[in-house]
Amino acid sequence: MHMGIKVVKFGGSSLADAGQIQKAASIIRSDKQRRYVVPSAPGKRFSTDIKVTDMLYSCYNLAEQGLPFQKELSEIQARYNDIISGLHIDFSLDAEFAEIAKQFRNRAGKDYAASRGEYLNGKVIAAFLGFDFVDAAEVIFFQESGALDSEKTAVQLHKRLSQSEYAVIPGFYGCGYDGYVKTFSRGGSDVTGSIVADAVKADLYENWTDVSGFLVADPRIVENPAVIHTITYTELRELSYMGASVLHEAAIFPVRSAGIPINIRNTNAPDHPGTIIMSGSTDDELSAYTITGIAGKKDFTAINIHKDMMNAQIGFCRDVLSVLANHNIPIEHMPSSIDSMTVIVDSSYLRDCKSQIRTEIIKTVQPDALDSEDEIALIAVVGRGMCRTRGVAARIFAALAHARINVRMIDQGSSELNVIVAVKESDFEQAIRCIYDMFVNSVEEA
Repeated sequence: MHMGIKVVKFGGSSLADAGQIQKAASIIRSDKQRRYVVPSAPGKRFSTDIKVTDMLYSCYNLAEQGLPFQKELSEIQARYNDIISGLHIDFSLDAEFAEIAKQFRNRAGKDYAASRGEYLNGKVIAAFLGFDFVDAAEVIFFQESGALDSEKTAVQLHKRLSQSEYAVIPGFYGCGYDGYVKTFSRGGSDVTGSIVADAVKADLYENWTDVSGFLVADPRIVENPAVIHTITYTELRELSYMGASVLHEAAIFPVRSAGIPINIRNTNAPDHPGTIIMSGSTDDELSAYTITGIAGKKDFTAINIHKDMMNAQIGFCRDVLSVLANHNIPIEHMPSSIDSMTVIVDSSYLRDCKSQIRTEIIKTVQPDALDSEDEIALIAVVGRGMCRTRGVAARIFAALAHARINVRMIDQGSSELNVIVAVKESDFEQAIRCIYDMFVNSVEEA
Protein backbone atom coordinates (compact mmCIF):
# COMPACT_ATOMS: atom_id res chain seq x y z
CA MET A 1 0.00 0.00 0.00
CA HIS A 2 1.35 3.42 -0.98
CA MET A 3 1.59 5.73 1.98
CA GLY A 4 1.03 9.31 0.88
CA ILE A 5 3.96 11.65 1.46
CA LYS A 6 3.64 15.12 2.93
CA VAL A 7 6.55 17.53 3.01
CA VAL A 8 6.21 20.07 5.82
CA LYS A 9 8.01 23.38 5.98
CA PHE A 10 8.02 25.48 9.15
CA GLY A 11 8.80 29.20 9.18
CA GLY A 12 11.01 31.01 11.69
CA SER A 13 8.23 32.20 13.99
CA SER A 14 6.95 28.61 14.20
CA LEU A 15 10.37 27.50 15.48
CA ALA A 16 11.45 30.50 17.55
CA ASP A 17 11.82 28.64 20.85
CA ALA A 18 11.35 25.24 22.51
CA GLY A 19 7.61 25.80 23.01
CA GLN A 20 7.05 26.54 19.33
CA ILE A 21 9.22 23.60 18.26
CA GLN A 22 7.14 21.32 20.51
CA LYS A 23 3.99 22.57 18.74
CA ALA A 24 5.59 21.87 15.37
CA ALA A 25 6.72 18.42 16.52
CA SER A 26 3.25 17.43 17.68
CA ILE A 27 1.87 18.52 14.30
CA ILE A 28 4.49 16.36 12.54
CA ARG A 29 3.91 13.36 14.82
CA SER A 30 0.12 13.57 14.49
CA ASP A 31 0.30 12.41 10.86
CA LYS A 32 2.56 9.55 9.72
CA GLN A 33 2.48 10.97 6.19
CA ARG A 34 4.46 14.02 7.34
CA ARG A 35 7.78 12.43 6.51
CA TYR A 36 10.09 15.20 5.37
CA VAL A 37 10.56 18.37 7.40
CA VAL A 38 12.13 21.61 6.15
CA PRO A 39 12.86 24.03 9.00
CA SER A 40 13.79 27.72 8.94
CA ALA A 41 16.18 29.28 11.46
CA PRO A 42 14.63 30.35 14.79
CA GLY A 43 12.71 33.60 14.26
CA LYS A 44 11.70 36.26 16.77
CA ARG A 45 10.30 35.09 20.10
CA PHE A 46 8.79 38.55 20.75
CA SER A 47 8.51 41.73 18.72
CA THR A 48 11.83 43.29 19.83
CA ASP A 49 13.77 40.00 19.55
CA ILE A 50 16.48 39.43 16.92
CA LYS A 51 16.24 36.56 14.43
CA VAL A 52 19.09 34.05 14.65
CA THR A 53 20.00 34.70 10.98
CA ASP A 54 20.50 38.41 11.73
CA MET A 55 22.66 37.52 14.76
CA LEU A 56 24.79 35.31 12.48
CA TYR A 57 25.19 38.09 9.91
CA SER A 58 26.42 40.60 12.49
CA CYS A 59 28.69 38.02 14.10
CA TYR A 60 30.26 37.13 10.74
CA ASN A 61 30.61 40.81 9.96
CA LEU A 62 33.00 41.13 12.90
CA ALA A 63 34.93 38.02 11.83
CA GLU A 64 35.31 39.46 8.33
CA GLN A 65 36.87 42.63 9.76
CA GLY A 66 39.26 40.53 11.83
CA LEU A 67 37.57 41.62 15.08
CA PRO A 68 36.79 39.30 18.01
CA PHE A 69 33.39 37.64 17.54
CA GLN A 70 33.36 34.93 20.22
CA LYS A 71 30.97 36.82 22.51
CA GLU A 72 28.42 37.20 19.70
CA LEU A 73 28.80 33.55 18.70
CA SER A 74 28.26 32.47 22.33
CA GLU A 75 25.00 34.45 22.39
CA ILE A 76 23.82 32.48 19.35
CA GLN A 77 24.83 29.22 21.01
CA ALA A 78 22.92 30.29 24.13
CA ARG A 79 19.75 30.65 21.99
CA TYR A 80 20.14 27.06 20.79
CA ASN A 81 21.04 25.76 24.24
CA ASP A 82 17.82 27.33 25.55
CA ILE A 83 15.90 25.43 22.89
CA ILE A 84 17.73 22.15 23.64
CA SER A 85 17.14 22.38 27.39
CA GLY A 86 13.49 23.36 26.80
CA LEU A 87 13.05 20.23 24.66
CA HIS A 88 14.68 18.08 27.39
CA ILE A 89 16.95 16.24 24.99
CA ASP A 90 20.48 15.03 25.59
CA PHE A 91 22.12 16.80 22.67
CA SER A 92 25.06 19.14 22.20
CA LEU A 93 26.02 21.56 19.45
CA ASP A 94 29.51 22.24 20.87
CA ALA A 95 31.29 20.51 17.98
CA GLU A 96 29.16 22.44 15.43
CA PHE A 97 29.92 25.78 17.10
CA ALA A 98 33.65 25.01 17.20
CA GLU A 99 33.49 24.30 13.46
CA ILE A 100 31.53 27.52 12.81
CA ALA A 101 34.12 29.55 14.75
CA LYS A 102 36.89 27.99 12.65
CA GLN A 103 35.04 28.68 9.38
CA PHE A 104 34.33 32.27 10.45
CA ARG A 105 38.04 32.83 11.11
CA ASN A 106 38.77 31.40 7.66
CA ARG A 107 36.23 33.82 6.11
CA ALA A 108 33.93 31.07 4.81
CA GLY A 109 31.57 33.68 3.35
CA LYS A 110 28.31 35.45 4.19
CA ASP A 111 26.19 32.68 2.69
CA TYR A 112 27.85 30.10 4.93
CA ALA A 113 27.24 32.31 7.96
CA ALA A 114 23.60 32.97 7.11
CA SER A 115 22.85 29.29 6.45
CA ARG A 116 23.99 28.10 9.87
CA GLY A 117 20.70 29.14 11.51
CA GLU A 118 18.76 26.57 9.46
CA TYR A 119 21.56 24.01 9.68
CA LEU A 120 21.71 24.09 13.50
CA ASN A 121 17.93 24.20 13.90
CA GLY A 122 17.65 21.21 11.55
CA LYS A 123 20.11 19.27 13.72
CA VAL A 124 18.18 20.02 16.91
CA ILE A 125 14.78 19.21 15.37
CA ALA A 126 16.06 15.95 13.83
CA ALA A 127 17.40 14.90 17.23
CA PHE A 128 14.10 15.80 18.93
CA LEU A 129 11.94 13.95 16.39
CA GLY A 130 14.31 11.01 15.96
CA PHE A 131 14.46 11.72 12.19
CA ASP A 132 17.53 11.50 9.93
CA PHE A 133 19.37 14.78 9.34
CA VAL A 134 20.21 15.52 5.69
CA ASP A 135 22.52 18.49 5.12
CA ALA A 136 21.07 20.57 2.28
CA ALA A 137 24.61 21.29 1.04
CA GLU A 138 24.88 17.62 0.06
CA VAL A 139 21.63 17.43 -1.92
CA ILE A 140 20.82 20.89 -3.32
CA PHE A 141 23.07 22.32 -6.03
CA PHE A 142 23.49 25.62 -7.84
CA GLN A 143 24.82 26.28 -11.33
CA GLU A 144 27.70 28.63 -12.06
CA SER A 145 25.17 31.36 -12.90
CA GLY A 146 23.80 31.13 -9.35
CA ALA A 147 20.54 29.56 -10.50
CA LEU A 148 19.36 26.29 -9.02
CA ASP A 149 20.70 23.20 -10.80
CA SER A 150 17.29 21.51 -10.88
CA GLU A 151 18.35 18.31 -12.60
CA LYS A 152 21.33 17.49 -10.39
CA THR A 153 19.34 18.48 -7.30
CA ALA A 154 16.34 16.31 -8.22
CA VAL A 155 18.56 13.25 -8.79
CA GLN A 156 20.63 13.65 -5.60
CA LEU A 157 17.68 14.53 -3.38
CA HIS A 158 15.60 11.64 -4.63
CA LYS A 159 18.51 9.23 -4.18
CA ARG A 160 19.29 10.43 -0.65
CA LEU A 161 15.70 10.67 0.59
CA SER A 162 14.71 7.28 -0.75
CA GLN A 163 17.10 5.93 1.91
CA SER A 164 15.33 7.86 4.69
CA GLU A 165 11.75 7.22 5.62
CA TYR A 166 11.73 10.29 7.87
CA ALA A 167 14.19 13.16 7.49
CA VAL A 168 14.87 16.81 8.29
CA ILE A 169 16.39 18.91 5.46
CA PRO A 170 17.26 22.48 6.52
CA GLY A 171 15.89 25.21 4.26
CA PHE A 172 17.46 28.28 2.63
CA TYR A 173 20.78 26.94 1.34
CA GLY A 174 22.59 24.41 -0.84
CA CYS A 175 25.97 23.89 -2.43
CA GLY A 176 27.33 26.50 -4.83
CA TYR A 177 29.14 25.74 -8.08
CA ASP A 178 32.46 26.38 -6.30
CA GLY A 179 31.67 23.78 -3.62
CA TYR A 180 30.95 26.40 -0.95
CA VAL A 181 27.63 26.89 0.81
CA LYS A 182 25.27 29.16 -1.13
CA THR A 183 21.90 30.55 -0.02
CA PHE A 184 18.75 31.20 -2.06
CA SER A 185 18.24 34.88 -2.73
CA ARG A 186 14.47 35.09 -2.24
CA GLY A 187 11.90 33.01 -0.35
CA GLY A 188 14.71 30.77 0.96
CA SER A 189 13.21 27.95 3.01
CA ASP A 190 10.01 28.01 0.95
CA VAL A 191 12.07 27.20 -2.12
CA THR A 192 13.76 24.28 -0.35
CA GLY A 193 10.40 22.91 0.79
CA SER A 194 9.07 23.11 -2.72
CA ILE A 195 12.14 21.35 -4.20
CA VAL A 196 11.96 18.56 -1.61
CA ALA A 197 8.23 18.08 -2.30
CA ASP A 198 8.97 17.77 -6.00
CA ALA A 199 11.90 15.36 -5.47
CA VAL A 200 9.89 12.90 -3.35
CA LYS A 201 6.76 13.39 -5.50
CA ALA A 202 4.80 14.41 -2.42
CA ASP A 203 1.00 14.32 -2.39
CA LEU A 204 0.91 17.59 -0.48
CA TYR A 205 3.35 20.33 0.51
CA GLU A 206 2.38 21.94 3.82
CA ASN A 207 3.79 25.36 4.56
CA TRP A 208 3.36 26.08 8.30
CA THR A 209 3.59 29.71 9.30
CA ASP A 210 1.98 32.15 11.74
CA VAL A 211 -1.19 32.84 9.71
CA SER A 212 -4.17 30.59 8.93
CA GLY A 213 -3.78 30.85 5.17
CA PHE A 214 -4.36 33.71 2.74
CA LEU A 215 -7.05 36.28 3.42
CA VAL A 216 -9.63 37.58 0.97
CA ALA A 217 -8.43 41.15 1.67
CA ASP A 218 -5.69 43.00 3.55
CA PRO A 219 -6.49 42.82 7.30
CA ARG A 220 -5.06 46.35 7.72
CA ILE A 221 -7.93 47.59 5.53
CA VAL A 222 -10.77 45.12 6.15
CA GLU A 223 -11.48 44.03 9.70
CA ASN A 224 -11.15 40.24 10.22
CA PRO A 225 -11.33 39.28 6.53
CA ALA A 226 -12.41 35.75 5.60
CA VAL A 227 -9.76 33.13 4.81
CA ILE A 228 -9.46 31.89 1.21
CA HIS A 229 -10.01 28.11 1.37
CA THR A 230 -8.82 27.20 -2.11
CA ILE A 231 -7.01 29.30 -4.68
CA THR A 232 -5.42 28.43 -8.02
CA TYR A 233 -1.84 29.34 -8.94
CA THR A 234 -3.18 31.73 -11.59
CA GLU A 235 -5.34 33.61 -9.10
CA LEU A 236 -2.40 33.75 -6.71
CA ARG A 237 -0.25 35.35 -9.40
CA GLU A 238 -2.90 37.98 -10.10
CA LEU A 239 -3.23 38.83 -6.41
CA SER A 240 0.47 38.87 -5.66
CA TYR A 241 1.12 41.06 -8.72
CA MET A 242 -1.28 43.55 -7.20
CA GLY A 243 0.68 43.66 -3.99
CA ALA A 244 -0.79 40.88 -1.86
CA SER A 245 2.24 39.56 0.01
CA VAL A 246 2.11 35.85 -0.64
CA LEU A 247 4.70 33.20 -1.46
CA HIS A 248 7.52 34.16 -3.76
CA GLU A 249 7.26 32.86 -7.33
CA ALA A 250 10.50 30.83 -7.04
CA ALA A 251 9.06 29.12 -3.98
CA ILE A 252 6.05 27.89 -5.89
CA PHE A 253 7.46 26.91 -9.24
CA PRO A 254 8.84 23.40 -8.45
CA VAL A 255 5.56 22.19 -6.93
CA ARG A 256 3.45 24.05 -9.45
CA SER A 257 5.12 22.31 -12.38
CA ALA A 258 4.81 18.95 -10.59
CA GLY A 259 1.11 19.62 -9.89
CA ILE A 260 1.54 19.24 -6.10
CA PRO A 261 -0.96 21.28 -4.06
CA ILE A 262 0.38 23.58 -1.33
CA ASN A 263 -1.43 23.97 1.99
CA ILE A 264 -0.70 27.14 3.99
CA ARG A 265 -1.34 26.36 7.68
CA ASN A 266 -0.96 28.05 11.08
CA THR A 267 1.35 26.38 13.62
CA ASN A 268 -0.51 28.18 16.41
CA ALA A 269 -3.95 27.06 15.16
CA PRO A 270 -3.27 23.58 13.76
CA ASP A 271 -6.98 22.69 13.54
CA HIS A 272 -7.62 25.44 10.99
CA PRO A 273 -7.60 23.96 7.45
CA GLY A 274 -5.76 27.00 6.04
CA THR A 275 -5.54 27.71 2.31
CA ILE A 276 -4.97 25.14 -0.43
CA ILE A 277 -3.17 26.35 -3.56
CA MET A 278 -3.80 24.07 -6.51
CA SER A 279 -3.03 23.95 -10.22
CA GLY A 280 -6.49 23.90 -11.73
CA SER A 281 -9.94 24.18 -10.28
CA THR A 282 -12.85 21.84 -10.39
CA ASP A 283 -16.37 23.12 -9.97
CA ASP A 284 -16.81 21.64 -6.53
CA GLU A 285 -13.78 23.54 -5.26
CA LEU A 286 -15.13 26.97 -6.06
CA SER A 287 -14.94 29.66 -3.42
CA ALA A 288 -17.86 30.23 -1.07
CA TYR A 289 -18.00 33.70 -2.58
CA THR A 290 -17.99 34.69 -6.23
CA ILE A 291 -14.60 36.27 -5.74
CA THR A 292 -11.41 34.72 -4.35
CA GLY A 293 -9.53 37.82 -3.26
CA ILE A 294 -9.11 41.59 -3.48
CA ALA A 295 -5.73 43.31 -3.64
CA GLY A 296 -4.52 46.70 -4.73
CA LYS A 297 -1.67 49.16 -5.11
CA LYS A 298 -1.33 52.91 -5.03
CA ASP A 299 0.89 55.40 -6.85
CA PHE A 300 -0.13 55.12 -10.49
CA THR A 301 -0.49 57.81 -13.13
CA ALA A 302 -3.09 57.81 -15.89
CA ILE A 303 -2.02 59.45 -19.16
CA ASN A 304 -5.18 60.35 -21.12
CA ILE A 305 -4.84 60.98 -24.86
CA HIS A 306 -7.75 62.18 -26.98
CA LYS A 307 -7.84 62.55 -30.74
CA ASP A 308 -10.83 62.64 -33.07
CA MET A 309 -10.93 59.73 -35.50
CA MET A 310 -8.11 58.07 -33.56
CA ASN A 311 -9.48 54.65 -34.49
CA ALA A 312 -8.88 55.38 -38.17
CA GLN A 313 -5.23 56.32 -37.64
CA ILE A 314 -3.14 53.18 -38.15
CA GLY A 315 -0.49 52.57 -35.51
CA PHE A 316 -1.70 55.31 -33.12
CA CYS A 317 -1.50 53.13 -30.00
CA ARG A 318 1.78 51.62 -31.12
CA ASP A 319 3.32 55.08 -31.56
CA VAL A 320 2.26 56.16 -28.06
CA LEU A 321 3.57 52.94 -26.55
CA SER A 322 6.89 53.22 -28.36
CA VAL A 323 7.48 56.60 -26.68
CA LEU A 324 7.05 54.90 -23.29
CA ALA A 325 9.11 51.89 -24.39
CA ASN A 326 12.02 54.16 -25.35
CA HIS A 327 12.08 55.36 -21.73
CA ASN A 328 11.81 51.77 -20.41
CA ILE A 329 8.42 52.43 -18.85
CA PRO A 330 6.26 49.33 -18.37
CA ILE A 331 2.51 49.66 -18.85
CA GLU A 332 -0.01 48.43 -16.31
CA HIS A 333 -3.25 48.89 -18.27
CA MET A 334 -4.47 50.49 -21.45
CA PRO A 335 -8.22 50.98 -21.74
CA SER A 336 -9.26 52.74 -24.95
CA SER A 337 -12.32 53.92 -26.84
CA ILE A 338 -12.90 55.21 -30.37
CA ASP A 339 -11.38 58.64 -29.86
CA SER A 340 -9.32 58.25 -26.72
CA MET A 341 -6.88 56.01 -24.95
CA THR A 342 -5.55 55.94 -21.43
CA VAL A 343 -2.24 54.46 -20.43
CA ILE A 344 -1.76 53.63 -16.76
CA VAL A 345 1.81 53.44 -15.51
CA ASP A 346 3.58 53.19 -12.17
CA SER A 347 4.24 56.82 -11.16
CA SER A 348 7.78 56.08 -9.97
CA TYR A 349 8.86 55.59 -13.60
CA LEU A 350 7.70 59.09 -14.51
CA ARG A 351 9.42 61.01 -11.71
CA ASP A 352 12.21 62.48 -13.86
CA CYS A 353 10.83 62.40 -17.38
CA LYS A 354 7.16 63.38 -17.25
CA SER A 355 7.38 66.59 -19.29
CA GLN A 356 9.77 64.97 -21.78
CA ILE A 357 7.31 62.12 -22.37
CA ARG A 358 4.48 64.60 -22.78
CA THR A 359 6.48 66.49 -25.43
CA GLU A 360 7.38 63.30 -27.28
CA ILE A 361 3.77 62.01 -27.35
CA ILE A 362 2.53 65.36 -28.69
CA LYS A 363 5.23 65.34 -31.36
CA THR A 364 4.58 61.71 -32.32
CA VAL A 365 0.77 61.55 -32.53
CA GLN A 366 -0.43 65.20 -32.41
CA PRO A 367 -3.35 64.53 -30.03
CA ASP A 368 -6.26 66.99 -29.63
CA ALA A 369 -5.91 66.75 -25.86
CA LEU A 370 -3.39 65.24 -23.51
CA ASP A 371 -3.53 65.25 -19.75
CA SER A 372 -2.33 63.09 -16.91
CA GLU A 373 -3.71 62.31 -13.51
CA ASP A 374 -1.58 61.25 -10.53
CA GLU A 375 -2.51 59.52 -7.29
CA ILE A 376 -4.45 56.73 -8.92
CA ALA A 377 -4.88 53.40 -7.14
CA LEU A 378 -5.61 50.10 -8.87
CA ILE A 379 -7.70 47.39 -7.24
CA ALA A 380 -7.86 43.84 -8.58
CA VAL A 381 -10.91 41.73 -7.84
CA VAL A 382 -9.83 38.17 -8.61
CA GLY A 383 -11.80 34.94 -8.77
CA ARG A 384 -12.30 31.91 -10.97
CA GLY A 385 -16.00 31.95 -10.08
CA MET A 386 -16.50 35.35 -11.74
CA CYS A 387 -16.87 34.06 -15.29
CA ARG A 388 -19.73 31.80 -14.18
CA THR A 389 -21.58 34.59 -12.44
CA ARG A 390 -23.52 37.30 -14.23
CA GLY A 391 -23.07 40.93 -13.38
CA VAL A 392 -19.85 40.89 -11.35
CA ALA A 393 -18.65 44.18 -12.84
CA ALA A 394 -22.12 45.67 -12.32
CA ARG A 395 -22.03 44.70 -8.65
CA ILE A 396 -18.58 46.23 -8.23
CA PHE A 397 -19.86 49.47 -9.81
CA ALA A 398 -22.98 49.42 -7.65
CA ALA A 399 -20.97 48.96 -4.45
CA LEU A 400 -18.66 51.85 -5.36
CA ALA A 401 -21.47 54.10 -6.59
CA HIS A 402 -23.34 53.53 -3.35
CA ALA A 403 -20.28 54.79 -1.47
CA ARG A 404 -20.01 57.74 -3.91
CA ILE A 405 -16.63 56.56 -5.15
CA ASN A 406 -15.81 57.66 -8.66
CA VAL A 407 -14.39 54.85 -10.82
CA ARG A 408 -11.65 56.23 -13.08
CA MET A 409 -11.36 53.05 -15.16
CA ILE A 410 -12.51 49.46 -15.27
CA ASP A 411 -10.60 46.81 -17.16
CA GLN A 412 -11.59 43.18 -17.46
CA GLY A 413 -9.21 40.70 -19.02
CA SER A 414 -10.60 38.17 -21.48
CA SER A 415 -9.71 35.38 -19.03
CA GLU A 416 -12.49 36.80 -16.84
CA LEU A 417 -10.40 35.88 -13.85
CA ASN A 418 -10.05 39.43 -12.69
CA VAL A 419 -11.53 42.89 -12.93
CA ILE A 420 -9.23 45.86 -12.38
CA VAL A 421 -10.75 49.09 -11.09
CA ALA A 422 -8.93 52.42 -10.90
CA VAL A 423 -9.97 54.91 -8.21
CA LYS A 424 -8.46 57.99 -6.59
CA GLU A 425 -5.88 57.09 -3.94
CA SER A 426 -7.97 58.85 -1.31
CA ASP A 427 -10.81 56.37 -2.03
CA PHE A 428 -8.57 53.27 -2.04
CA GLU A 429 -9.27 51.76 1.40
CA GLN A 430 -12.96 52.63 1.29
CA ALA A 431 -13.29 51.06 -2.18
CA ILE A 432 -11.74 47.77 -1.00
CA ARG A 433 -14.09 47.70 2.01
CA CYS A 434 -17.14 48.30 -0.22
CA ILE A 435 -16.20 45.53 -2.64
CA TYR A 436 -15.50 43.17 0.26
CA ASP A 437 -18.88 43.99 1.81
CA MET A 438 -20.66 43.43 -1.48
CA PHE A 439 -19.11 40.03 -2.21
CA VAL A 440 -18.32 38.56 1.21
CA ASN A 441 -20.38 40.12 4.00
CA SER A 442 -23.59 40.16 1.99
CA VAL A 443 -23.11 36.42 1.26
CA GLU A 444 -22.52 35.62 4.92
CA GLU A 445 -25.57 37.58 5.98
CA ALA A 446 -27.80 36.06 3.29
